[in-house]
Amino acid sequence: MKIKYLLAVVTVMLIASCDKDFLEPESISTFDLDYIYSNVDDARSGVNAIYRSFNEDAFRSRLSNNMAGCTDIEIGYHNDEFDNGRREIWNLNAQSSNNDLNIVWIHAYRAIRDANIAIEGITNSGNLEASDVVVRNTFNQLLGEAYTIRAYWYSMLTFYFGDVPYTTEAPVAGANFFFPKTNRNVILASEIQALIDVETNMKWADELSNGVEQVNREYTLGMIARLALQRGGYYLTPNLSMVRDADYLDYYEIAKEYSEKLIDLKDRELPSDYKQIFLNQNIFLSPLNQEILFEVPFAVGGGDVGWNIGIKVDGGNDAKHEYGSSNNFMAMPATYYMSFNSKDKRRDVTCGLFTVTVEDTLAHVGVDNISQGKWNRRLLPTPPGRQSAKGTGINWPMMRYADVLLMFAEAENELNGPTIEAQNAFKRVRQRAFDPADWSTEVDNYLAQVSSSKQSFFDAIVDERAWEFGGEMIRKYELIRWNLYSEKAKETVEGLKKLADEAFAGTGTGPDYMYWKTDENGEFVVLNPDTKLLAAPDDSWIREPFLIGLHDDTTTYSEFIINDYNNYYNGPKAGVARYIFPIPVTAIDNSQGTLSNDGYQF
Repeated sequence: MKIKYLLAVVTVMLIASCDKDFLEPESISTFDLDYIYSNVDDARSGVNAIYRSFNEDAFRSRLSNNMAGCTDIEIGYHNDEFDNGRREIWNLNAQSSNNDLNIVWIHAYRAIRDANIAIEGITNSGNLEASDVVVRNTFNQLLGEAYTIRAYWYSMLTFYFGDVPYTTEAPVAGANFFFPKTNRNVILASEIQALIDVETNMKWADELSNGVEQVNREYTLGMIARLALQRGGYYLTPNLSMVRDADYLDYYEIAKEYSEKLIDLKDRELPSDYKQIFLNQNIFLSPLNQEILFEVPFAVGGGDVGWNIGIKVDGGNDAKHEYGSSNNFMAMPATYYMSFNSKDKRRDVTCGLFTVTVEDTLAHVGVDNISQGKWNRRLLPTPPGRQSAKGTGINWPMMRYADVLLMFAEAENELNGPTIEAQNAFKRVRQRAFDPADWSTEVDNYLAQVSSSKQSFFDAIVDERAWEFGGEMIRKYELIRWNLYSEKAKETVEGLKKLADEAFAGTGTGPDYMYWKTDENGEFVVLNPDTKLLAAPDDSWIREPFLIGLHDDTTTYSEFIINDYNNYYNGPKAGVARYIFPIPVTAIDNSQGTLSNDGYQF
């Protein structure tokens, strides 16, 4: 069922879009807030205004996926191009004039502004203590939604810009809107506490009419854990050093406590079929008490999932199908594909090796265009038309239960080592990836090996999160807080070069060439997905260069190997990925001198 309430037009608008200063309202009065938050229906409309930020390009095609490359498992090819957009961001060299950064900055603060207005209106309404239990519970839920969405946007702002202006007050006409920067860890600590204060009175997804398509208590508990790991993790300072604060273990304690709280209060079995999790999104199903805790609901005609991320589909006037067109802006490096255990069911779901042609046939993508196979517009219940592109209506997953289990395992390990509790949480995620017949070797024996020390268990978590969440575009933030961003980028380049060298020399064991075809059911089949094969058994198979495609006779390696990761380990400071970007020039110009871009060698 496709729920559209979040992206519907909000009938009562408190805030005008002001180009000069997006924190300043055109007009607002106490009467307005008193009226809006006097009843459930209008209060719902007021909080819905905060959700609008998810239907802007700032989120649907930028923060949700595009801006989160490049990592060791996802890459956006940029070739040092100047595009005033995503390619500069992928290159870690975006300027303060970058349009994508400006869009994110503006809409983040608009969402924060709308959240602050809702929080004030709800808090002052008296309805949090209403005698009517339905009214009281509804207003507490609405308050939790407002705080949780605000926390998300502050989390993203601190990841992309470091220290940023921090305001938790509803704007009042005529007030000072020129806020200085606040330390990113002060912001995160404050937002974590705000969520801790409200989560108890929120509703579970199965108590809400819109289920996981609405911010719920499960997601808020998960966000407390995620924000705590961010707060307790490493971050980049203006002098280009990666540090973490002395109190970091306090935040691992919080991450453990609140991930464990969700597990204790609202545990659920992980769905046994990993592929079905994402198939549900493609066919507009949002089951309760299963894997996805919260997903951004895009109405049909909205959202970019399956357009700029997912299986590539060639459409247009000449297409012999009605699925439309999609251009996957992200790819997956061959090192990531080859890192999977050959028995791991997640690989073929995550790594898309085929594209849909205008002839409505399937074809191999080659080594440079492995896509996020979890989303595919060809699976939509109703083909959207050959001229369609954006607006698939496929929801975007914000958090899954497997994430909570692995966050608990990570926090427990950091605090107490690889205890049986940490191992069991890890085990639940890994078991799903393999057939039960392989659990003794691929789960139990593997877990015994990696649990020999705190470091080896942590390394296993780093790997497991890569295999579990590939294409979901959260890896960037994990590598930052682990202080592994630069290291993993260099490791990826070295791995790609090794694969290229071995394929060219004929000494590797992987598929220098892949042999593929479509079977009698039209399904895409690869004969040798991870092993070398010198020839196919018959001529029904098509040979496609794979690992050999990483080699270039002129430059030795494909250009992207040489260039696209370079700034991640060989940028302004060797061994450090300068992931922080300058505050947009428009924000600087409009700040009346309170903001500047200092440090980071901008």
